[in-house]
Amino acid sequence: MARKALGPATKRLVDEVMVGVEPVESWVVGCSGGPDSLALAVTAAHAGDVLQTPVSVVVVDHGLQSGSAAVAAGVVDQLARYDLAAEVVRVTVTGPGGPEAAARRARRAALIEAAGLAGLVLLGHTMDDQAEQVLLGLARGSGARSLSGMSDHGNIRRPFLGVRRAVTERACAELGLTPWHDPHNADEGFARVRARRVVLPTMERELGPGITEALARTADLLRDDADALDELAAGLIDVARTRVAVAELRPHPAAIRRRVLKAWLLRHGAQNLSATHLLAADDLVTRRHGFGELQAPAGVRLTRRQGWVEVAAGTGPAERVSSN
Repeated sequence: MARKALGPATKRLVDEVMVGVEPVESWVVGCSGGPDSLALAVTAAHAGDVLQTPVSVVVVDHGLQSGSAAVAAGVVDQLARYDLAAEVVRVTVTGPGGPEAAARRARRAALIEAAGLAGLVLLGHTMDDQAEQVLLGLARGSGARSLSGMSDHGNIRRPFLGVRRAVTERACAELGLTPWHDPHNADEGFARVRARRVVLPTMERELGPGITEALARTADLLRDDADALDELAAGLIDVARTRVAVAELRPHPAAIRRRVLKAWLLRHGAQNLSATHLLAADDLVTRRHGFGELQAPAGVRLTRRQGWVEVAAGTGPAERVSSN
């Protein structure tokens, strides 16, 4: 199909890919069969033709729903009409954080493996997904990094973060594509679905239009702030050390101090650090006198005594703070 024959929504998405994704050795599109990823697969192919970048598609079958193999095969059949090579990869969904988080990890690992060292993974997240991410972060009381939402990093690109979901749906209609609608996206047992179907529409109705765009803009602004703070925090201490003088940390602003402490604890094995853990760690550093101890996730222990803070791997998973 010549580009001049494309509809306006499809042309918009082709332009977004061409501007947002650099022409490297290859692009691998992760496609679930939903409107966002289906539109991305076809428009990335058009952009790849112009930029002379090979495009392939990976359809990840998580095996979490009855008939998932048939859905994946249907996606491959649709894409074949556009001469797009699509491969189905079956993954095993296990690990901490619930099925959504585990499925996300398995899917990402499969896509990164398919892209290899010289390729890029393209994902179809839209501005609506970004707004939902920020809203859920606000509900959890997250910091700037979490509220900065999704972004390009490593070899992952999300060229549609500047467009609304409605654009990808219109593009599918223009292209004659039939998206698959994941029933999980209608299950209000998931917080993300409630944010999408209930909370955001209510905010639009009660506060006025433009909420989705405003939340996405907030993510962009906070990402810039978080990047700047991370850069200032990087290298203030050697995180391989096990002991740091309180005087090295205390003079810095709280936003810098907590980033240093987070990097230090993660370096020594802590996992799933929350704001509560970091506030407690910061308290050990900023208090004027006394002994204190924090046992963080994965048994990593942080101890304050005689003007020094020391980190050590603990023997158990318990989390506690004690002082005198």
